[in-house]
Amino acid sequence: MSRIGKKKVVLPAGVEVKAEGSNVIVKGPKGELSRILSSKIQMKQKGNEVTFTRPDDSKEMKTIHGTTRANFNNMVVGVSAGFKKELELHGVGYRVQLKGKNLELSLGKSHPDVVEAPAGITFTVPSAMSIIIEGSNKEVVGQTAAYIRSLRPPEPYKGKGVRYVGEYVKRKEGKTGK
Repeated sequence: MSRIGKKKVVLPAGVEVKAEGSNVIVKGPKGELSRILSSKIQMKQKGNEVTFTRPDDSKEMKTIHGTTRANFNNMVVGVSAGFKKELELHGVGYRVQLKGKNLELSLGKSHPDVVEAPAGITFTVPSAMSIIIEGSNKEVVGQTAAYIRSLRPPEPYKGKGVRYVGEYVKRKEGKTGK
């Protein structure tokens, strides 16, 4: 049995769920998210609890069962609490500025990199060396953070680059003389 798929999803106060066929719409204080979930998995709502059941115990159904429940739970958490990723810059002269809704990153290139905020994403710059990305859609928050990190990933010799807060960069020893 899928351990994730069997768990109930408890809806917090202020969160509404509407199911129109396989399209599910979740509304909450942080916004509205919609997603097409698998039509093979049944969704049942009793009060403020939502459960998912599968038709049989085939391997495909087990994987879809857990994934469907996890995606739905991420939607509920996103519209009620939201998601957040934090990045930090390491390197001499590396800095970030907020220009309107967009980020302007100086990462040692001949030109600054400008990152436009996708729909539903907000950037916060507490200092010139850190970025906070917030939004209700977990996938978009993660993709945006990964894109910003890809502009200058941390390198192993000096540790310079953009990294997640708490990310460990394994350092290598440089060349040695004769």
